[in-house]
Amino acid sequence: MAWIRVIDEPDADGELREAYDRVSSARGRVANILKVHSLSPATMTGHLGLYRQVMFGRSELSRRERETIAVAVSAANACHY
Repeated sequence: MAWIRVIDEPDADGELREAYDRVSSARGRVANILKVHSLSPATMTGHLGLYRQVMFGRSELSRRERETIAVAVSAANACHY
């Protein structure tokens, strides 16, 4: 987990609670990479929207090619995610 102050799911209310509900709908939980945006719920939902468009939107690249690029970039950046 990043050294960024986050608001955990049980402590969320209002706009953040709504954002957590939206982003957790697909997998039943909020991924840490999204939770770091807990102080800015609009940024969190924007991040998720960008991710969904890049990975699942119309493209000449297959899903497999997109995932391969993501893995290669993460490896090049020594990023565990």
